[in-house]
Amino acid sequence: MSRKQDLTSPTHIDTDDAWVSVIQKMDEAYAELVHSQVEVEEKNAELEEARSFFHSIQSSMSDVLIVCDQNGVIEGVNKALEALTGRGEEELIGTRFTDLVVQKYHAKINTFMGQLRIQPVRDCEVELIGREGEVPLSMNCSPRNNHRGRLIGMVMLGRPLGELQKAYKELNAAHAELKLAQERLVQSEKMASLGRLVAGVAHELNNPISFVYGNMHALQRYTDRLCTYFDAINEGNSREQLRAMREKLRLDKAIRDLNSLVEGTMEGADRVKEIVNDLRQFSSTQESEKAQFDLSHVIKTALHWIIKESKTPIDLVDNVPDDLTAFGHSGQIHQVVVNLIQNAVDAMEGCDPKHLELSTQQHDGKVIFEVRDSGSGIPDDFLSRLFDPFFTTKPVGQGTGLGLSISYGIVSEHGGELEILNHPEGGALARLTLLAEEDLTEANHA
Repeated sequence: MSRKQDLTSPTHIDTDDAWVSVIQKMDEAYAELVHSQVEVEEKNAELEEARSFFHSIQSSMSDVLIVCDQNGVIEGVNKALEALTGRGEEELIGTRFTDLVVQKYHAKINTFMGQLRIQPVRDCEVELIGREGEVPLSMNCSPRNNHRGRLIGMVMLGRPLGELQKAYKELNAAHAELKLAQERLVQSEKMASLGRLVAGVAHELNNPISFVYGNMHALQRYTDRLCTYFDAINEGNSREQLRAMREKLRLDKAIRDLNSLVEGTMEGADRVKEIVNDLRQFSSTQESEKAQFDLSHVIKTALHWIIKESKTPIDLVDNVPDDLTAFGHSGQIHQVVVNLIQNAVDAMEGCDPKHLELSTQQHDGKVIFEVRDSGSGIPDDFLSRLFDPFFTTKPVGQGTGLGLSISYGIVSEHGGELEILNHPEGGALARLTLLAEEDLTEANHA
């Protein structure tokens, strides 16, 4: 007897569940497939964008870019290499890099891979065979690694040396022009400082020259008298005649005066020589070796010239000793001292009374020279700009703005310091610090 199958049996239920599970799995797999497809499309878009980005960079590069494998076979190039060689990318890819290089550089190129395992190759000069002849390049070579860090090739960047040489020449020419302009500005400021002292120097020279001139006139008169007397002796005049002539010509007094006239003339000539040497030292453009020099003489000479030029009386306090020495170029330091004293005198224009104080001190192998004036001082906003080139607090036409800047450079080159500040009791204070003697430590390192 047959039985009708029970549709609600466990076997029937299990079959339906299996189909539902299969359909769910298929839906999940399809959803994952759609998601993966979307991700792939997004990655492809990103890759395409990155490819376009790098291609635009490579196309805009003026330097030559070459990508090679371990054997030196070219795998990628940029437009700059195509333009230099006159060959397209399709023709270049697959070519050995050495085929593009002049024969004498092949051995150098073949060592690149070995060097890259230690460090990148920098500024290696090679010559490529260009469409218009050999082209020298400054080549930099870097390693190219895979995702595991394994060396699989190299990336080379080359810049035509013609452009570099042109840039170097232009840079050198600009540097030479700037250096020449700086030297001219330094000398111009030095001559400007010297020009301000001409009146005082002329007066200073006039005194000994006038003294020498007067003495020489006296010597000329005495010479004429002596010649007259000697002529009378040669003519055989009697003793009485010669005695009378000697008294008339006052030869005894002339003879007594000869030594003093000669000594005075020599003293005046020495003074003229000293002044001229000071001027020559101050105005000389030639650099001399640094040496120990008499700083007291430099200070007193500069002070004497400037005070002589001053049109109004100045109350001077000079505390500079006579035996102060320093190490450096005396002519250059002379220029600095003149500039500091002149600035102090200029700062007291319109002030009454004018009080100028000079002082020195020695400390720890250094000599310090200070100039204090009784002017109105320096505005705080200007203190930090005093050593800037072309900055000046003087009216237009009365200052170049270079004096302190040049002085600061000179003092720095001497290993010293130059400071300008306001004195607590009023006025400005300029402080110059120099080495008292040569720094043997630096000299040994030089």
